[in-house]
Amino acid sequence: MRRRFSTKKRVLAQTAFLSLVLIFFAVITGAADYPVKPIELLCPYTAGASIDIMARLIADIAPTYIGQPIAVINKPGAGGSLAAAEVISAKPDGYKLVTLGQGFFAITTKTQKIPFDPNELEPIANFMAWRLAMMVRADSPWKSLNDLLSYGKKNQGQLNWAHSGRGTPPHIIAVDIFKKAGVQATDVPYKGSPEALSALLGGHIQAASLPYGTVSDQVKAGKVRPLAFYSEKRYADQPNVPCIVELGFPDAAKLMTYVAIYVRKDTPGSIKSYLTAASKKIYDDPRFKRLPEIGGEDPQFGGPEFVRQTIRNAEEVGVPILKEIGLYVGK
Repeated sequence: MRRRFSTKKRVLAQTAFLSLVLIFFAVITGAADYPVKPIELLCPYTAGASIDIMARLIADIAPTYIGQPIAVINKPGAGGSLAAAEVISAKPDGYKLVTLGQGFFAITTKTQKIPFDPNELEPIANFMAWRLAMMVRADSPWKSLNDLLSYGKKNQGQLNWAHSGRGTPPHIIAVDIFKKAGVQATDVPYKGSPEALSALLGGHIQAASLPYGTVSDQVKAGKVRPLAFYSEKRYADQPNVPCIVELGFPDAAKLMTYVAIYVRKDTPGSIKSYLTAASKKIYDDPRFKRLPEIGGEDPQFGGPEFVRQTIRNAEEVGVPILKEIGLYVGK
C-alpha cells in the first residue's frame, strides 16, 4: 500500500517536472524564433517630427541587436489613434509596434470616442522625454510668454496658434495656459509638427505649441524663438528660456511627455521580454546618444513599469484639465 502511494507521488512529480520543462522550452523557443522577418514601427506623426526622428534612429540601430530591419511607417491622425488601432488589430506576434507618448493614454483617449480599448497595448520601453514649448517667429514683437498673453488679453479672439492635434499634450497644455491667463485664442490643428512649423514660419499663425526637436534647427538659425518650455526647470542648452513653472503654470510641467514603444497586450511574454532587452541595448548604443543633436530631445530609458507610472501621473493631472476646458469625453 505504501509502495503504491509512493509510486503515484513519483509519477505525479515527474509529470509536473516534465510540464515545467515543456513550458520553459516553449518560452525559450518563442524568443529564439523571433524575429525572423522585418518589424514595422508605426509613428503617429509625419516625417520630421521629433517622434519620427527618434523612431528612425531606433530603426537604424536595431539590426545590430535583433538581426532584422525595422521599417518606420508614418501613420498620423487622431492624435495617435489611427496608429494605435492598426497595431491593436494586427496579429499579436511582435512584428507591428507603435511609438506613442504617455499622453495618448492619459489624455488623448479621454477626448475621443475611440472604437478600441487602449489597454490592449502594453509598453515595451521608454526612449525619450519630449520637450514642448510655446514658439513664435524670431521677428515677432513678443519677446516673452507674458508679452504674448498680454497681447491676447488686449485683443481677445485675434491670437491664433498652431499645434499637431486636438487632445494631445501640446494642445491641452497651451489651452490651459490661455484659459488661466484669461485669453481667448483660436487654435489651428495641423497633421503634424513640421506642418505647424511651416505655418508659423510662413506667417499663417502667430504662435505654435510644438516639440523643441521639431524647431531646434530653426531656433539655432535665428528664425524661431521659444518663449517658455513646459517643464519644471530650464534646459542647459537654452538657459535664457524660462520654464513654465516659474511663470506661474505648474500643471503644465506635470504633463511633460515621455515617448515609448508599445506592442499588443496579448503578444507572447517571451517576445515582449526580448523586445525590452533589445530596446535597452539600442538605447545604450553610442549612436542613440546623438538624439539631442539630431532630434533636439532628451534620451531617457525606462522599462514597462516606468512607462505605466508616467501614464498614471499624466492622467492624474490631465483629466481634471480636460474636464475644466470641456474636452473630456471619457467615462
